[in-house]
Amino acid sequence: MKRMTSGGGWAAVLYTLRQAWKVGPWQLWRAMRSRNACKTCALGMGGQKGGMRNEAGHWPEVCKKSLQAMVADMQKGLEPAFFEKFSIAQLASLSPRELEWCGRIATPLIARQGDTHYRVIDWEEALERIAQQMRATAPDEIFFYASGRSSTEAGFLLQLFARLFGTNYVNNCSFYCHQASGVGLGQSLGTGTATVTLEDVENTDLFFLIGGNPASNHPRLMRTFMNIRRKGGEVIVVNPVREVGLVNFSVPSDVWSLFFGSPIASLYVQPHIGGDIALIVGIAKHLIEQNAVDRGFIDQATTGYDAFEALAKGTPWDKLVAASGVTKETIVDVAERYRKAKSAVFGWTMGITHHLHGVDNVRAIVNLALMRGMVGRPHAGLLPIRGHSNVQAMGSMGVTPELKKSILENLETHLGVSLPRTPGLDTMGCMKAAEAGTMRTAFCLGGNLYGANPDLAFARRAIGRLEQVTYLNTTLNTTHAHGLARETIILPVLARDEEPQPTTQESMFNFVRLSDGGKARQPLARSEVAVITELARRVLGDRSPVDFAALGQFCHVREMIAKVVPGWEEIARIDQTKREFTVPNRIFHTPQFPTPDGRAQFKAIAIPERPEGELRLMTIRSEGQFNTVVYEEQDIYRGQDRRDIVLLNRTDIERLGLKIDQRVTVRSSAGVMHNILVREYDIRAGNVAMYLPEANVLVPTEVDPQSKTPAFKAVKVTIEPVAPVTPSAEPTNRTSLPLVQAP
Repeated sequence: MKRMTSGGGWAAVLYTLRQAWKVGPWQLWRAMRSRNACKTCALGMGGQKGGMRNEAGHWPEVCKKSLQAMVADMQKGLEPAFFEKFSIAQLASLSPRELEWCGRIATPLIARQGDTHYRVIDWEEALERIAQQMRATAPDEIFFYASGRSSTEAGFLLQLFARLFGTNYVNNCSFYCHQASGVGLGQSLGTGTATVTLEDVENTDLFFLIGGNPASNHPRLMRTFMNIRRKGGEVIVVNPVREVGLVNFSVPSDVWSLFFGSPIASLYVQPHIGGDIALIVGIAKHLIEQNAVDRGFIDQATTGYDAFEALAKGTPWDKLVAASGVTKETIVDVAERYRKAKSAVFGWTMGITHHLHGVDNVRAIVNLALMRGMVGRPHAGLLPIRGHSNVQAMGSMGVTPELKKSILENLETHLGVSLPRTPGLDTMGCMKAAEAGTMRTAFCLGGNLYGANPDLAFARRAIGRLEQVTYLNTTLNTTHAHGLARETIILPVLARDEEPQPTTQESMFNFVRLSDGGKARQPLARSEVAVITELARRVLGDRSPVDFAALGQFCHVREMIAKVVPGWEEIARIDQTKREFTVPNRIFHTPQFPTPDGRAQFKAIAIPERPEGELRLMTIRSEGQFNTVVYEEQDIYRGQDRRDIVLLNRTDIERLGLKIDQRVTVRSSAGVMHNILVREYDIRAGNVAMYLPEANVLVPTEVDPQSKTPAFKAVKVTIEPVAPVTPSAEPTNRTSLPLVQAP
């Protein structure tokens, strides 16, 4: 498959046209133009400004990800005959893409231990089974999990139900994603979200993009990078893999860019996986040597600088070069560009957070920003580039093991109750408790709990020991085929643009949007809010201080949010005012921080060791997927036609005595993958890349002690040649593709 020389461009335009033809151009146009927030990344699009508009009102704002999500939701519903015909084993033989394109889940489903097939059941039976199980379960034997695609209202209700039930075992997908960002930013600045607005990013002199590939995962951000470069600014990319879309991107909504492309990276730096702290300390070391730090800002607005300066000064250059994988000359080049910039924004994704030292990675970035006073001023600051469209609101609403003190106290006062103070468990903690047999029940609001986990054998085993698990989803995913408990129930829910009442979403810029909802495409699917309120009513009964039936009116949920979540007061009447808003006290344009002493905090961070001769794996996403959802097998930007591959530098291919397209076995301490194809790619030597969720089988369950996030980006692996695949090695229960209604 030919590798592209630019991201976006005519390939994206043609893809859009093909999708429109398959579902109907007018139908797709109407869906994309509706006043509903985008269903994919947290960059944000849509809402009351209209479909395909960003927070600033710019039109058109659209990308393949939003199209793919919309088209998936426009699929036909799965008839009962589908589940009669195809067994659970056959579903398990399908790839993530094939499961996604089977069709919409249209009816409640159940599978009990020993069943070979899912069985269609009605809503009454499904809800009563779930309620009975919950009533028979102790508070410390159940956990609640939420994805970032659910509404703010549903997230708030989920955690409220859990806490009134008596447990803090409530968490969300950020624990396998950006939790390190929230923890690190919270420790350094007193807040866990972005400190900048979209306008700040558009007008900065220098953007540091560290450990991310928005060309594939947040494509609409590429227009912003294009604009930065056109204004004479710079974009410095730090990524072990050289991604074509981060070198050049053809923005389809800009005529000049579409035809001629737009340069993105002013400088492309390829460190080792896990070499970011060493790189950052090296940049800091040069700034200190050149007396290029903002001592006035440091003395006025920060603490802890002296210890960090001592660390940078005391670390030899040869150690920094070896640990980072970046030459001193390149480090100095980065530092000089930063020194000359009048303003700078630092953005990062999971390349930073998916480490056993993910929180330290984030705090190192904050250190670098603070050194030159690039926090607490316009057009400068920090931006965790979040994935799921509403994952930030899940944290804001308290879908976390520990409620913020203010929310906890406000809830108790408002409801006149005492909520549990027992320590909650993060996602991995809940999974390990399930494996140990101390969890009986799980309730999952969206997502792909199995596919998002590391060590998939562990995930299957842990979920399999639960008495009951409930999944609320729109389409099938690998969880439904592999993550089965003794009793598994799947409930079909409405997509965001099908909600019967308006809902809200929060972007990564702390901007709250209002989605109008729309007509349901699946008649039997229900709103997530309706499901949660009905279950809470059945489970809690007369002992509930909350009238959950009344909360079936979404406006009443928002009224409660306004009363108990500080900064969200404007949400109370948002459905009437139509006035979207930025959550206050999160954007810093002055150097005043919500820490105990009002100052930002430096931290002297240990530099991770990098043993020579080891291969380190990073799991990556393709251009044709979004998180664990795989829409296309091909990765057109990387020129790959399949997903069972491992990307290596030519140096490593030759060192290991391998050949292109040779089949190999990849091993880690957690698992093994056989018959993987070797592919050459521009990745820092000593490092390899493979696609998630498939490669999650290789990721150990060990977590960052501060964020509880597994190290999806720094797995020690070995690669060995194997004999050619034999027919017996192929799956024997492989279901033929005609069952899939793939657009």
